[in-house]
Amino acid sequence: MSTALRNSVIETEEQRDLRAAVAALGKRYGREYFTRVVAEGRHTDELWAEAAGLGYLGVNLPEEYGGGGGGIVELSLVLEELGAAGCPLLMMVVSPAICGTVIARFGTEEQKRAWLPGLADGSRTMAFGITEPDAGSNSHRITTTARRDGTDWILTGRKVFVSGVDIAEATLVVGRTEDARTGKLKPCLFLVPRDAPGFGRSPIPMELAAPEKQFELTFDDVRLPADALVGDEDAGLLQLFAGLNPERIMTAAFALGMGRYALGRAVDYARTRQVWKEPIGAHQAIAHPLAQAHIELECARLMMQKAAHLYDVGDDIGAGEAANMAKYAAGEAAVRAVDQAVHTLGGNGLTHEYGLASLVTAARVARIAPVSREMILNYLSHQTLGLPKSY
Repeated sequence: MSTALRNSVIETEEQRDLRAAVAALGKRYGREYFTRVVAEGRHTDELWAEAAGLGYLGVNLPEEYGGGGGGIVELSLVLEELGAAGCPLLMMVVSPAICGTVIARFGTEEQKRAWLPGLADGSRTMAFGITEPDAGSNSHRITTTARRDGTDWILTGRKVFVSGVDIAEATLVVGRTEDARTGKLKPCLFLVPRDAPGFGRSPIPMELAAPEKQFELTFDDVRLPADALVGDEDAGLLQLFAGLNPERIMTAAFALGMGRYALGRAVDYARTRQVWKEPIGAHQAIAHPLAQAHIELECARLMMQKAAHLYDVGDDIGAGEAANMAKYAAGEAAVRAVDQAVHTLGGNGLTHEYGLASLVTAARVARIAPVSREMILNYLSHQTLGLPKSY
């Protein structure tokens, strides 16, 4: 059976063409470009601009606002292929996938017109703030709160590990407001402009070699207009998970691309590196672990594609389960692929020349963020398997 026929079961001809076109773009930039940008302390502006100009960054956003009219299936495909070329764009996870999706689904007409065209053509970016120092994965412990003051909102609190705040025009912040009927706090989403008085940011030093920086944010009585609220004040959880499920799917794409890149480098090395009579790839101790890594990456990709499809057809519950499984599977597969790639190259796997050592740290991100694998196992054990909760 031909490769095209095998793929046609899962991807349309248009999606296969998109994959090939993005792969060609990624190849022109590659890992060398990515590492040079990191070393110079810059951002991947050139790649971002070209990907935007070709319509790749906004492929999931509605056509009437300048997007491609596709879905998370197409956007995850773009990120995976750029990652497989060694030059992933992390802000794709945040700006078009989380923020763009939430605004497209729940924003007012004014918010859509103001933000979606810029998010689609890459001229504007948006960050996303949910994690807090004391809350971790427990969103019920979020202490960033918004209170009404006339028609305005007053936002107070802190966020950590927020990507790309230095380049984002605004941050979509998860806060909590008080329910007038019950007195309980409920999650809500607010657009906070980068120059809002009382909005502070400070970089978090990271061992991660990436163009995108991490920040801690502070909100010291930040005054926001009424139209800073995104969506319905009483539908916070639905709107929140409308962004978190694409985030998990895109994190899986990020991990898959990284794993594919590492595996490709290892396979090329194993084909050509000769120590005795044959290339080292002829030995099963080298070949079998690489084949196993390939299997694991392909299985994780299938789950990612399932999750993206369920999300795009509007099955939020099914997409939530599949997105968590995809993120878990892709994170595990990426870590093992990177580890095996470094091991295949031996000492060369730790050199700058081959560029794999930095992936050892980067691959761990997919196990940790945006939610740990242990929390995914908690979710699946009690939501899918019906086991009692331990917390």
